[in-house]
Amino acid sequence: MNSDHHPLSAKCEIVAQYWRGIIPSLTAKKYDAIMASMSITAKRQEVIGFSVPYAVGISGFAVMGNSKLAEKPGTGETYSLDTQADAAKKGIAHISSFLVGTSVGVQGSTTASTFQDKYFKGSVDIKKYKSVEEHNLHLTSGRLDAVLANATVLAAALEKPEMKGAQLVGPSFSGGEFGLGAVGLRKEDAALKADFDSAIKAVADEGTIKTLSSKWFKVDVTPH
Repeated sequence: MNSDHHPLSAKCEIVAQYWRGIIPSLTAKKYDAIMASMSITAKRQEVIGFSVPYAVGISGFAVMGNSKLAEKPGTGETYSLDTQADAAKKGIAHISSFLVGTSVGVQGSTTASTFQDKYFKGSVDIKKYKSVEEHNLHLTSGRLDAVLANATVLAAALEKPEMKGAQLVGPSFSGGEFGLGAVGLRKEDAALKADFDSAIKAVADEGTIKTLSSKWFKVDVTPH
């Protein structure tokens, strides 16, 4: 990536990478930055650096439309585990009561996986996958009852033909384990971080993040 000190006009090459190897490949200089809805966590900060946040992490559940889990109250609502703790806990308890005894897929080594282990371990059969695409395939083929993933990732997936019949259910959750999404960077790349920080602040202030996320994901992910 060549920023030339003009972060808003940088030319980027997109590199596909499995999640499990996304940080090792960054540190190995296979690419220069991670932009994949990665949340800032203390464990990740031991290895890499981050830009300022560009998105609030929001995750939710998806099921097949013909499932008994399909019509659940709270669909379309989002609760913050930080600022709406009581409402979020009620939402978790509500959806947990419907998921008891079901199989729920989640991508391993993600904030969604951490959330799943904290609130649903023991009450549901948690199955961990290498990728969102893999657990989505198992959902549509009937091998899972539900999946939990980043809501923006799920929203994009639900637009694809292979996800026909799937839908979001129950409330989505932000804050807490989901944190804030930012660009993952090598710690030594201070100049690149400065470019990203400047660009992110600019598009957040001018409303571009809100406009684009609302258009494509149906939710405003602008950090506040």
